[in-house]
Amino acid sequence: MGKENKFLDLCCGQERHSLELTSRGFKHVTGIDRSKYLIRLARKRAKQCEIRPSFSEGDARNIKLKSDTMDCIYLMGNSFGYFEREEDDLAVLGEIKRVLKTEGKIFLDLVDGKWMQNHFEPRSWEWLDQNYFVCRERSLTSDKQRIISREIITHAELGVIADQFYAERLYDFEHIKKTLEHVGFQNVQYHGNISAESSRGQDLDMMANRLHISAHVIKQNIPKKAPDALQKITVLLGDPQLSDSVKRDGKFNEEDLATIESLKEHLEQLESFSFEYLSSHKHFISELSKNPPSFVLNLCDEGYQNKATSELHIPALLEMLDIPYTGAGPACLGLCYNKALIRHIANGLEIPVPQETYFDPNDQAANLPSIFPALLKPNLGDSSLGITKDAVVHNAIELMSYLDYLRQTFPGVPLLIQEFLEGTEYSVALIGNPGKLEALPLLEVDYSKLPANLPKILSYESKWLPDSPYWTNISHHQAKLDEETERRLIDASALLFERLECRDYARFDFRADKNGVIKLLEVNPNPGWCWDGKLNIMAGFKGLKYNDLLNMILNAARERIKTKS
Repeated sequence: MGKENKFLDLCCGQERHSLELTSRGFKHVTGIDRSKYLIRLARKRAKQCEIRPSFSEGDARNIKLKSDTMDCIYLMGNSFGYFEREEDDLAVLGEIKRVLKTEGKIFLDLVDGKWMQNHFEPRSWEWLDQNYFVCRERSLTSDKQRIISREIITHAELGVIADQFYAERLYDFEHIKKTLEHVGFQNVQYHGNISAESSRGQDLDMMANRLHISAHVIKQNIPKKAPDALQKITVLLGDPQLSDSVKRDGKFNEEDLATIESLKEHLEQLESFSFEYLSSHKHFISELSKNPPSFVLNLCDEGYQNKATSELHIPALLEMLDIPYTGAGPACLGLCYNKALIRHIANGLEIPVPQETYFDPNDQAANLPSIFPALLKPNLGDSSLGITKDAVVHNAIELMSYLDYLRQTFPGVPLLIQEFLEGTEYSVALIGNPGKLEALPLLEVDYSKLPANLPKILSYESKWLPDSPYWTNISHHQAKLDEETERRLIDASALLFERLECRDYARFDFRADKNGVIKLLEVNPNPGWCWDGKLNIMAGFKGLKYNDLLNMILNAARERIKTKS
């Protein structure tokens, strides 16, 4: 292959092979890996190259590249076989076949399974440098098809810093040949084994003896596929005929109806899909049961019968009816509705959070915060309900006054007395699913035009009362953060996304304290989808239109559903 051909380094790690090809004059080299950390390292290494390969985070089972675009795809250094199910290995090979041009080539560098079954080291240890050493234990599964490794990484002074397991499927040549041919590859060739030696006399782990294998793909003219069932979509919305305690005056207003019309106009611009709409909650259960849709775009963030506490009921109903849908499941929505629980989970993940006191409705006295000003809000709530211009308190008298207001307005609802964060406020939006998450440009909330006598918060007034100075004097712009801080916020958001089992899209709000420490405010699965909401504003920073954002959410859900099936 020549230097003008297109190469994909799949599961590229630190991009050693991509950088080597680039240094030799190959002009079109792309690298993809699931690890954010390794992709960051690769980008740092690539800065020294005159012609840089392109790197992106992604899942090998869902390669984010167009079909028939690559001349060669290679997986080096035992980067094949780490999934638990062999079906996932087949999915990787299927994606490689899709992305390769006809007569394109796959190259595999993987452990010789037959050799490893008989020669693996059950136990070993080695120094990685002057401070770190690693201990390894290995064993075969009962069917001898996978090798399970345990690694304990220890720092000489700090002690154990990582204790982790991983497993790899063991392929010999005949097994991998049959697998490749099953997927549709031809001319499978064995290029011999590489036996490595350690210059330090250390354990080589899975790199000791490896197979080098190549194959070609020959594509035939494939008949055009029938329309995808997931292209016909039923959109679930709040019910304009019912009251809604969250909205202004307790009902849908002109701006709410205009938002729905804008949504419909932009959805209709997506020519790949057809849409119908269901907003009558009186007929929700009967309609969905009698005529189950093939796919649902769940935008009913008002909750079943416009009750915010019943938002999780909608996906629960869809789950019972086995109807695929966009967005978070019921467990995620229920968990994220409880702000105190999210704070504890984030704290356990070492993500900074505000100081906080939990006030139970049965408590007769409130613990004063360790520092004023403090922010008071309901523990269970959404859309800034219960957070007004008086929610920021500066002394015990103001605290007790607003506490009484919240107890009367939200009887029986636990309350939070929280450190008020006075610094800059940011939002992170993630589109996709674990292994294939894309962060939109970060958003910063601009309070500079807000009257000085008003606390700088995104209060209820800022979202629901057009006559309020909060509505007219708060704006948003793209955040200007250094690369490390931005990456730290995105990484924290991605970790929460995975741990809380968010799906397809989510938003994470952060704010700095007076010392500049950025702390988590909220996690928002199924965040506001309206044309003037944060999510669409952030899409605009990337040059995307409203219909582009909606299309991204739909496609993220479709890929997730197809992978699951």
